[in-house]
Amino acid sequence: MALNAEFKKAVEDSKKLTGKPGNDELLHLYALYKIANGEDISKAPAPGMFDMRVRSIPPPPKFTPLTPALREQAKAKKKEWQKLVDEGITSDQAPGMYVAFVEDLKEKHGYDENKVPEPVGGS
Repeated sequence: MALNAEFKKAVEDSKKLTGKPGNDELLHLYALYKIANGEDISKAPAPGMFDMRVRSIPPPPKFTPLTPALREQAKAKKKEWQKLVDEGITSDQAPGMYVAFVEDLKEKHGYDENKVPEPVGGS
């Protein structure tokens, strides 16, 4: 199986874990995903109080700023992403690292091929 196909399968497999990974594991998975997809951290806006993109639910009709918890979550995601970039992980390396990390998560947290996929980090 080509790495691109393996990466896509790993992305799907990450949504079929039977146990929930820890926060550090989720942040690492997020950062590897961003790098693997060739996203440029220098073009990613810093998460701020008025950043509506990191909401996991549609915004209400009236504008409301992010809660402190969501703002901290967005900052933690970008910090982990930056850490991996600073370590020199490239978009060529990240897909293989992502696949290997998901395999580790499957062993650690369990995996069910028949599970209905759910967002990584979801309840």
